[in-house]
Amino acid sequence: MKLENRVAIVTGAAQGIGKAIAEKLASEGATIVAADIQGDLAKETADALGGTSVQVDISKEEDAQRMVDETLSAHGKVDVLVNAAAIVPFVPWDEVDFAYWRNIISVNLDGPYLVSRAVEKPMREAGYGRIVLIASNAFYAGTPNMGPYLAAKGGVVGLTRALATELGKYGITANAVAPGITRSPATLNSPHKDAFDFVQALQAIPRHGETQDIAPAAAFLASEESGWVTGQVIVADAGHIRD
Repeated sequence: MKLENRVAIVTGAAQGIGKAIAEKLASEGATIVAADIQGDLAKETADALGGTSVQVDISKEEDAQRMVDETLSAHGKVDVLVNAAAIVPFVPWDEVDFAYWRNIISVNLDGPYLVSRAVEKPMREAGYGRIVLIASNAFYAGTPNMGPYLAAKGGVVGLTRALATELGKYGITANAVAPGITRSPATLNSPHKDAFDFVQALQAIPRHGETQDIAPAAAFLASEESGWVTGQVIVADAGHIRD
């Protein structure tokens, strides 16, 4: 198994893509720390996978550090971070005020920075680490009604490249997965659910995306096998974006 004896923190693990990634990493042998602002659901994920859970708001520096401290206390190390926690908005640009903008940016960009920063020290000390961030193909497509989200996910791409450059000398890689529209609870409970058929017509593979379609790319980037890959973005969207 590719992740045997590895400890992996997965944020956003309560549901959707984060939960699917946690399940995939566990199937590859990883010990999972399921982290989410929805603490009860994170615990359900962890219990099902034989791991532990942390209730965390990744937009808060003290929460991000506590998440790592609790992981180290429970498991002695952290080998992998997958940051899948996010807010997926649907608000026309003319209705985006600064408070709303800051809320989206705080979770979708500040959060990846804070959790990456928090895992950096133990990974440096171990001389090994895999940081996997979740971007979005919406950044490349310029999807409407998602202005602050696109800005944040563009920032995630930049952050991924910066982390790769800065941390490679410590044995730490940093990569991202950019999913296309995926049948997750957040998407299906928003107006984005009406876009599936339109987007499918633009894809090379003519079916709707499922959360399990995203997890294998994250699992590869989280594994030792990806050791010569860093600063990259894998777009997992059935060929929607082909630039």
